[in-house]
Amino acid sequence: MRMLKRVLVFFLFVCILSGCHGSRNIETFAIPAQFDESRQYEIVFWAKNDTNKTQTRIYQKAIEDFEKLYPNIKVNIRLYTDYGKIYNDVITNISTNTTPNVCITYPDHIATYITGSNVVVPLDDLFADPSYGFGGSQLKYDGPSREEMIDGFIEECFVKDHYYAIPYMRSTEALYINKTFVEKLGYTVPDIVTWDYIWEVSRKAAEKDADGTYKLNGQKVMLPFIYKSTDNMMIQMLKQKNAGYSTAEGKIEIFNDTTRELLYMISENTRKNAFSTFKLSGYPANFLNAGQCVFAVDSTAGATWMGSDAPLIDIAADKIVPFETVVRMIPQFDPENPRMISQGPSLCIFNKEDTQEVLASWLFAQYLLTNDTQIAYAKTEGYIPVTRKAQESKEYQDYLARAGQDNNEYYDVKIKASKLMLDNIPNTFVTPVFNGSTSLRDASGQMIEDVTKSIKRKQTVDDAYIDKLFEDVTSLYRLDQISTSTGKRDLGPLPATAKALLYTLGITWILIIIYVLHERYKKKM
Repeated sequence: MRMLKRVLVFFLFVCILSGCHGSRNIETFAIPAQFDESRQYEIVFWAKNDTNKTQTRIYQKAIEDFEKLYPNIKVNIRLYTDYGKIYNDVITNISTNTTPNVCITYPDHIATYITGSNVVVPLDDLFADPSYGFGGSQLKYDGPSREEMIDGFIEECFVKDHYYAIPYMRSTEALYINKTFVEKLGYTVPDIVTWDYIWEVSRKAAEKDADGTYKLNGQKVMLPFIYKSTDNMMIQMLKQKNAGYSTAEGKIEIFNDTTRELLYMISENTRKNAFSTFKLSGYPANFLNAGQCVFAVDSTAGATWMGSDAPLIDIAADKIVPFETVVRMIPQFDPENPRMISQGPSLCIFNKEDTQEVLASWLFAQYLLTNDTQIAYAKTEGYIPVTRKAQESKEYQDYLARAGQDNNEYYDVKIKASKLMLDNIPNTFVTPVFNGSTSLRDASGQMIEDVTKSIKRKQTVDDAYIDKLFEDVTSLYRLDQISTSTGKRDLGPLPATAKALLYTLGITWILIIIYVLHERYKKKM
């Protein structure tokens, strides 16, 4: 019996050390009663800009102004030009415990970050803290109250059971149209563009003269319809069709008959030279501004590149073909019930051993929601502020009212793109966020890219092709490891140590039963 007791003690010890396979301990952040201003803090902020020097200056000014209010907090900024690089660097740094303090990111990415225990700070309690939360009494700046945050935007930062981020900027996708070309083809631009309309006009724009040049522009290049983000294209098409994409729990639903129909639609119009993608052909704005494109879909945050008068143009001046630019929402299947994606960067805070350092990080992150930063950054692109406080301010309303006064700060296409988002917030949606949702997003665009590329290579796209495509992207992005038929995440095979623990558990219970039966037998004797 002594041996049995030793086994039991050993078993309990192993359980305490090992925990359960796939578990994740969520701890609320213990907010200090008072921020210690007698200490010096140095925090790291990873941010993104689109090689836009104005955005860089806005970040720098925000840091300078914040450091004047909190001279004991030094903020070191590291700039990236790609969200994917930020994501990859965070994943790498999690393993070495060298994450930044504050990071611009997306909820899809956060869903992966939080698979590690207490990597990202849950912000629920910080939001509501009377001293340092939204509109807190101890803040040294005029930040927004919880009521002044746009509910829809802040809900996008809810991952699993907690708020793990605050929204920073929001945008959607827009359809940028060469109205001059559309009217030359004999059409008018409707208020809401349908997919049938865009395919019809694009096929018309693809017609050639006998010498091989295109009738519409007299050039040898014409890509009537170019889509920048094909993952958004597929996601929004499925949403407009009320078709499956994924569940909130992570069950993959994208491989359905509607997806198949959409891929056939895209392949047919690619075959007629009506469609291409950014990855296959190049940046939509460059073709649009060179008179080689009729319809270009890109983020509203990319509006300053769109149009022959755009302040940011990546082609030579002698290649620009003047035209009138109009901005519309992305093409719709049902104009009576338009659906468009809500996107844009958020801010998350990484956990550190020093709770005062975390509080310093929160104070800085929240400072980026002040009107000065929100409005200044929104003016650089077709972003919109994430607070009602900034949106309704006299300064921002004055900015919107000046559309077209110049081709820089008040560039009309940029402001029209912002208004498009502002006017359609109720029509926007976000995709479910879970560990693996980033891979699903990539897979959705990959299917469009592969179909389009295959057609351009004169390959056959039929049911057998699409069946194999579904299998290939499932394997490539490991979608079969993200979910099971019940929608629960598959954590993969158990490690050998976990298997050994289960075997030990089974043997231990057998020994316990034997022991209990033995003791009962002794009493009866």
